[in-house]
Amino acid sequence: MRFAIPTDGEFVSPHFGRCPTFTIVDIEDNKVIKKEVLNNPGHSPGFLPEFLHNKGVNCVICGGIGQRAIGFLKQYGIEVIVGIEGKINDVIEKLIEGKLVSGKSLCKPGAGKNYGVEKAECEHEGGD
Repeated sequence: MRFAIPTDGEFVSPHFGRCPTFTIVDIEDNKVIKKEVLNNPGHSPGFLPEFLHNKGVNCVICGGIGQRAIGFLKQYGIEVIVGIEGKINDVIEKLIEGKLVSGKSLCKPGAGKNYGVEKAECEHEGGD
């Protein structure tokens, strides 16, 4: 299964569409088969879900994401696990162990910086 994690350095980014990079992880038989980091190609409504679908992603693991983006991802059959924070490797380990649990989005819709149009301040801890 192929997972996409919006990332900022070695951490899960709190913003799906406004993250600097995506870490793409292939997991088979509870082992990481492949891991690569891709630059965020840009943000506009519906673009990233199609981009990730074309990369073969089955599931997005993120900190925060809007309902519209979730809808676009679901149209491509991409599952969404939201409310995740921490270091990428710790998140992947929890995923493999079956201990990763979806929660509430870490930011309000439309917030975040860069990688798209200007946005409002975010409410997550350490927000922009």
